[in-house]
Amino acid sequence: MKSKVLFSTGVFGILLMMAGQLSFSINDSFVKLAVKEISLNSSIFSVIFTRGLITTSLLAIYLVIIEKKNLINIISIKSFHIRGLYEVLTALFFFTALIFLPISEVYTLLMTNPFFVTIFAFLFLKEKVGLRRWSAVIVGFVGVIFVISPQNFSFNYLFILPIISAIFLTIRDISTKTLATKTNNVEITFITAFLITIFAGFASLYFGYHVTIEQTHHLLISSIFVLFGYLFSVMTVFYAPLSLTASARYSVIIFGIIIGYLVLGEVPSSNMIIGAIIITMSGLFVIKREKDIGKIN
Repeated sequence: MKSKVLFSTGVFGILLMMAGQLSFSINDSFVKLAVKEISLNSSIFSVIFTRGLITTSLLAIYLVIIEKKNLINIISIKSFHIRGLYEVLTALFFFTALIFLPISEVYTLLMTNPFFVTIFAFLFLKEKVGLRRWSAVIVGFVGVIFVISPQNFSFNYLFILPIISAIFLTIRDISTKTLATKTNNVEITFITAFLITIFAGFASLYFGYHVTIEQTHHLLISSIFVLFGYLFSVMTVFYAPLSLTASARYSVIIFGIIIGYLVLGEVPSSNMIIGAIIITMSGLFVIKREKDIGKIN
């Protein structure tokens, strides 16, 4: 009976993680609809600022009314500022990638994050990395080559954008890896959204601010779904360990392909699908090895 309960909660945890990835996918599809309308009269910073303003406001309402938190105290936590800086850089390259690349390709290249975690842990944390994990990283980057299709004339430097985003995501995780264990995840999300909004606001003052009513509608829906995504992700922790749910994050690639096709009319190439499969399998192997050696509980 006990094992049945554990199995049920584990499955529920995986479903929550997948629900979170689906919510993030829907969120990003509406962001992409908004950024697709960017013209000479508007900038990516206007879109990021508007979305950030909506998201920050909703999170602030939740923290003050539901959790009875003091927002000034949260904003004053210096360790949040470091994480926020990397989040700003991650978001900037990610949203720029959404303008120019299909959403499924952005997701696939962003999911190279576990490979960079392995590389950076070896270089900067002096962590021992075995042959099997190095092999998985190399195979993973072979998958990247499939996705960007260098033999295709459509290949250009824009494919580096989600990869740079993945690198900053890795730096964020490594430099602030103890932060999530000491603080509320909603607080982390709030300060991240707050700092991104501040940065994008100043950038909008320089480049000019212009967002249409239709873009605002898209960004409002986007903000609602990103909150659902964070909510499901936070709930996941209470039902299943990371070792069980981490692999479910790769479902975002599947959701990206489906939503990209149905909502955005993006048809994935055969090379992209092959690359996504290679990256996913390699990433899952890296996660499994980290579980085996006790890095993931």
